[in-house]
Amino acid sequence: MKGIFITIEGPDGSGKTSVIKSLLPRLEKELAQKIVATREPGGSAIAEKIRELILDPDHVEMDVRTEALLYAAARRQHLVEKIIPALNEGKIVLCDRFVDSSLAYQGVARGIGIEPIASINQFATKGLSPQITLYLDVEAHIGLKRINKNRNNRQFDRLDQEDLAFHQMVQSGYLDLVKQNPTRIISVNANQELEQVISDCYKILLEYFRQL
Repeated sequence: MKGIFITIEGPDGSGKTSVIKSLLPRLEKELAQKIVATREPGGSAIAEKIRELILDPDHVEMDVRTEALLYAAARRQHLVEKIIPALNEGKIVLCDRFVDSSLAYQGVARGIGIEPIASINQFATKGLSPQITLYLDVEAHIGLKRINKNRNNRQFDRLDQEDLAFHQMVQSGYLDLVKQNPTRIISVNANQELEQVISDCYKILLEYFRQL
């Protein structure tokens, strides 16, 4: 594949969506090329339908393994429809969440275990991994506070119903992934004001592209 695959990860309330929205035009201007921005779960018609099913706040009875399999299914469809074709065309793909999210949320916070989640996602992705991942690290209580503050301006989904302990487990899972993947995952302090987080992410990605 000739393209570059970048992912942005982080717990709920870390500001990923806002960061990507601001990063996109800046990077496109700096690099003088269009960037394919997408998200998970979702990013393609079928995957967006699966997203609705997973995140529907009424689906409280969903089994944790069903949830994990649905995320992997959405990811596979997203890959074959959108990400892989873009990378094959030499494009830059900037994705809001990827496999790391499943490892942190389902593997750790849901208690399924890292190995089973890694296995089903290996099957779904055939081993495709981003070249660089920015992890927006936010303390769980700060992330939840932001979610509650912005409830009128964002979709309240099934994961937003989880308690503080769940979100603390998510953060713990992510921090372990950062330690295990020091060359791919770069941690950014997302407890800061949004503009500073955006600035830090922009500098990291510019440096990455300069080294290519």
